[in-house]
Amino acid sequence: MISRWLAQMNQRERILALAVAGILFLFINIFVWSLLFGMSADARKDYGARKAARAEQKVYLQEEKMWKRRAEWLKKNQPKLNNPAEASTLLTQVKEIAGKHNIQIENPQIGAVESADSHQSVSATFETRSGWDALVHFLYDIQRPEAFIVFENVNLLVDETDPTVMRGRFKIAKWFAPGGNKS
Repeated sequence: MISRWLAQMNQRERILALAVAGILFLFINIFVWSLLFGMSADARKDYGARKAARAEQKVYLQEEKMWKRRAEWLKKNQPKLNNPAEASTLLTQVKEIAGKHNIQIENPQIGAVESADSHQSVSATFETRSGWDALVHFLYDIQRPEAFIVFENVNLLVDETDPTVMRGRFKIAKWFAPGGNKS
């Protein structure tokens, strides 16, 4: 059938038909190969993601004992929040530690109690004015692991009027056991 069809065409029509067929064959090949290369790239990306997830899982499995010890330590040592009024002790702690290091506390404000799956927290915001050495010791003392105090936002600046004085704006939170329980 194709030979009869080619026989009816003149030389010029045959060349044009072969050129169109060749171009069509080339475009179909380009489409198929690009599709295959795209699927190959997606497969390599998926393989890389799965390999990274597996490496992460191996690390978690290797560190399982450490995380269990940390969870037990948290259950044993994390304070529980029986009464929202207990949260006000956060500012008292901050003022005591600041007094110990001769740091001025300005604009102290206590926040509301917030609950999450892993903890309950109460936040406080305040500003400080002190020398650099005193500020470093203050930051070290306030964030001991046994205190369960975390810095949520810290902004430190050199005082414009006295370059030996550091001014800081802090938002800290004390974390309590979730739901008022130690479990």
